[in-house]
Amino acid sequence: MPLAAPLPLDVKCVNWVTRALFWAFGAMALVSLGWWLAQHPAWTVGRILVVGEVAHQNEVTLRSHLATQLRGSFLTLDLQQVKQVFESVPWVRQAIVQREFPNRLRVTLLEHQPRAWWGEAGGGKLVNAQGQVFEANPDDVQADGWSELTGPDDSAAPQVYRLHQALQPLFARLDWRMQRLELDRRGGWRVRLAHGTVVELGRGNTEELLTRVTHFVFTVSQLSQRYAYRLEMVDLRYPNGYAVRMRGVTTTGGQDAPVVSPVRPPSSPQPAPTASPSTPLPAARPGASR
Repeated sequence: MPLAAPLPLDVKCVNWVTRALFWAFGAMALVSLGWWLAQHPAWTVGRILVVGEVAHQNEVTLRSHLATQLRGSFLTLDLQQVKQVFESVPWVRQAIVQREFPNRLRVTLLEHQPRAWWGEAGGGKLVNAQGQVFEANPDDVQADGWSELTGPDDSAAPQVYRLHQALQPLFARLDWRMQRLELDRRGGWRVRLAHGTVVELGRGNTEELLTRVTHFVFTVSQLSQRYAYRLEMVDLRYPNGYAVRMRGVTTTGGQDAPVVSPVRPPSSPQPAPTASPSTPLPAARPGASR
C-alpha cells in the first residue's frame, strides 16, 4: 500500500492560517451576537426598586440623578456606577445594588442618621452615628438639640464624636448638656455647655480626659452649692485638681476676678474640702494653663 507523501511546508502554513482565520471569525461572530443580544431592547432596565431607609428620599430626586448618569442595558450596566450614583444623593450613606432577572434592579439604601453638627449649627455639615461627616439640610425637629462638634479637619470627626459620646453621660449626671466640643490643632480639647460654662479639658487620651471630667463631676456640685455662684469657666488642666471661675466674685475695683480653687481628686466620689466663702481666694494667673 503506497504511503501518502508529506505536504509541502507552504501548504501546511496555508492550512494553519485558514484554520486560525476560521476560529477568529467565529469568535468575532459570537462576540457580536452576544453584544447584540445584550443591547437588545428586551434587556432594557424596566424598573429600579428602591427599598431600605428612604425617609429623606423622593422619586423626583432619584430619577433626576439616574436619568443623566446611567448608561447601558440590564446586562451591561455597571453596578458599581449605579452604586456611586445613589451614594451621591444627599442623605444616602450606602447603596447596595443587585440585578433581578429579567430586567429589574433592586437598590437597598442606608441613610445617614445625624447625631451632631460639624462646625457651626445650621452650617450644612452633619456627623452621623458612625462619626462620618456629610452634607445635608436637616428637617429633623431634634436638630436644635444637637451638639456642635469641630476639629482641625473632617478626618477628626470620628475621634471627636467618640469623645462626645463618652463625655455626655458624665455631664448629664449634673443635668448639663454639651453644646460644643472642640479639638484644636495642638490636640487640646474644650467643652462649652448649654448654660454657658466653658470647660478646658487640655490634652490627653480618652481615658485621661474621662478621668478628669469624672473627678470634676463628683466634686463640683458641692463646690457650686457652697459658693452659690454660677460657674463661668472650669480648667481641668491641673495635675492634682482643677480651677474654677465664678460669676459674682469681684475684686475691690468691682471687676470680675477669676478664682482658683484647686481640688484634689478623691479616691471615692466624696466632696473635696474647699475654702470657706468668706476666705479670700487668690486670683488666677492670667492665661494660666497646663
